[in-house]
Formats: sequence, C-alpha cells, structure tokens
Amino acid sequence: MRTTITLDPDVAALVEREMAARDIRFKQAVNDALRRQLGGEAGVRPLVVPARDLGPVSVDLGGANRVADELEDEALVRKLAEGR
Repeated sequence: MRTTITLDPDVAALVEREMAARDIRFKQAVNDALRRQLGGEAGVRPLVVPARDLGPVSVDLGGANRVADELEDEALVRKLAEGR
C-alpha cells in the first residue's frame, strides 16, 4: 500500500538514526518499526532470559525476619502509647 505520512521532527530523527545504524532505506526502517510496535510477525523476536543457578543460600534470612518483626512490634507499641 502506498501512502503519505507526516512525521514529527523527533520521529523523523529516530527513523534517520535507524536508517544510518542499519544501513537501510526509509521504507524498511518505518515498516520494521511499525511491525515491532504493532505486533506483526516479521522482525519480532521473543525476549529470552537465560536461567542462572545462583547456588546455595548463603544468608540466613530468619534473622532478618526476626529483626523486622521486632521493629514492627516496637512501632506498634509506640503508636498505641501515643493513642493512634
């Protein structure tokens, strides 16, 4: 389909930057960008995050939970003493 579009200056700069970076023509830069944003099949790559083994737990979180509980208890006692 042949059509005419008017690009805002910042968008035109983005398209020109993409054209220069990938050494492609205007038509391909615009089509690829639209496909990526609008969910077309071509040019869409799924995000793949590789799993990593973090090894054994090296910190006892039980102690941290106890400290958090004590701080919460102290804050509650303070609020009750102030009548809140």
